[in-house]
Amino acid sequence: MTQPVPVQYTLRPVSPEAHLFEATVIVTHPAKDGQVFFLPAWIPGSYMIREFSKHIVEMEARAGGKPVALRQLEKNRWQAAPVKGALTLRYLVYAFDLSVRGAYLDGERGFFNGTSVFLAAEGYENEPCAVEIHAPEGKAYADWKVATSLPAVDIKKKSGFGGYQASSYDELIDHPVEMGEFHKVSFKACGVPHEFVVSGHFQCDLKRLAEDTKKICEYQIKLFGEPAPFDRYVFMLFVGKDIYGGLEHRASTALVANRDDLPAPGATDIGDGYLKLLGLISHEYFHSWNVKRMKPAAFTPYDLNREGMTRLLWAFEGITSYYDDLTLVRCGLIDEKRYLGLVAETITGVQRGAGRMKQTLEQSSFEAWTKYYRQDENSPNSIVSYYTKGSLAALALDLTIRRDSKGKQSLDDVMRALWSKWLADGKGLEEDEWEKIAIETTGLKLKPFFDLALRSTQELPLLELLKSQGVELKFEAAQGASDRGGVVDAFAGKPAPLTLGVKTAADAAGIKLVQVLDGGAAQQAGLSGGDVVVAVDKLRAYDLDKQLARLAAGDKIKLHAFRRDELMAFDVAPQAAPEDTCRLKLQAGGGKWIAGR
Repeated sequence: MTQPVPVQYTLRPVSPEAHLFEATVIVTHPAKDGQVFFLPAWIPGSYMIREFSKHIVEMEARAGGKPVALRQLEKNRWQAAPVKGALTLRYLVYAFDLSVRGAYLDGERGFFNGTSVFLAAEGYENEPCAVEIHAPEGKAYADWKVATSLPAVDIKKKSGFGGYQASSYDELIDHPVEMGEFHKVSFKACGVPHEFVVSGHFQCDLKRLAEDTKKICEYQIKLFGEPAPFDRYVFMLFVGKDIYGGLEHRASTALVANRDDLPAPGATDIGDGYLKLLGLISHEYFHSWNVKRMKPAAFTPYDLNREGMTRLLWAFEGITSYYDDLTLVRCGLIDEKRYLGLVAETITGVQRGAGRMKQTLEQSSFEAWTKYYRQDENSPNSIVSYYTKGSLAALALDLTIRRDSKGKQSLDDVMRALWSKWLADGKGLEEDEWEKIAIETTGLKLKPFFDLALRSTQELPLLELLKSQGVELKFEAAQGASDRGGVVDAFAGKPAPLTLGVKTAADAAGIKLVQVLDGGAAQQAGLSGGDVVVAVDKLRAYDLDKQLARLAAGDKIKLHAFRRDELMAFDVAPQAAPEDTCRLKLQAGGGKWIAGR
């Protein structure tokens, strides 16, 4: 007779209108001194303490048909009184987080990460567990289906509801679940079955989405070497309005994006929105190797009750950000010029933040928990992103290796060496190990590069490195708020327009200053992030670029702005826009590294 698994879960969408999942966990042999349960405080891939336990609405324990006392030990830990026989814990979870990190439930769809709904039984984290996923009750949900990469045991073929299994708690929480009346398209990449599930209201050429995604998947599988590290893969995409993000998992990814970013039926071009979506798909899929398997030693195993500090996020997020767009050109979805335009925008974004001169990439990685994921109006002045500057460091490293090895080696070789190391031992990387493997693989003296790129705030040597690859770089003044840089046939050298040195957003009362940049005219005049400008020289504020365009150098203006509920006046001397906008020019025969040559 087959023995039951030590930990058994059930998950029911009991009240979609109230956004409530009901979960139960049965421990067949609870701890003699009282079984302890805990819910993770964060989810791998999103480096911020999120306190998922705050969404537990009620909880009760029973054994032998009788109530069992529960005592809360910490914010996310509970202990049941000692019992004989199996212990059952039942609880409700409020699920109304539309992001990829939590859980969501309403009358149209359900979604959850295990970190939001499955309490771990302490002491049983490495034991097998079973999961029974139920459909909501009622005719309105008769057509609901389930999509997940969790290994199935006994499910309904049409809907997918039923029994699943996991070899450990870590595996259980690494397979998100989508449910509802979604659309699905399937394909194979290097022989591996893939599913692309899309939910929400949309119009889309799903066949084209699958074909383009297949190109991305096959390139990345071949980059690291077949076979793929999974037997099956599931993309789960929810589309809505003004949303964007993704979270990687070992055999799936959860994505949210604007519905207008999907490829329209009959369209053949790749618009900016669809390009952004393809880049997100590429980024999360690359994580299948770079962070889901190869990862910092600080994450092996994950301690989900507290921060896992590491200085290596630049390598796992920054390098992934480098390869996400590079994949798009190497698999044939975009050309070299379009790719360089993306690089130019990234360079511009980093150059415009004074934080790059105050925080190193290693510090950015280590302080992600308290700074990058908890940004405020001063963040551009105080921090640098390990995603964007990390991707530029990866570009600089790739070009340095290619230059110094005379084209015989590249960053691709380092990534494959790291993958071979993981396949051999399955261990996480110590804080200095990534650099050591890069140096050993290439045989190059790369320590000076790492000292500059990772442990200093000096500018990356992109101008010289790109020039060595036939790409010219020049910084010019932005020609308006929408100018993020790009590829040019010739450097224009246009005069610098006047600027206040701010980032803005629309506001019902006027123009909100989301961020006030270091050294800019607005900061010097005393304006602050969060102020709402309502008038420029006694005229209603409607478009700062247009209203400044009529001024000459040396002119001053008076701004009226609300700070909270107080109306304040500021005398401002607009400045010439700084030369912080990247233009790239591709020379004939240049950019060979882009195609992997």
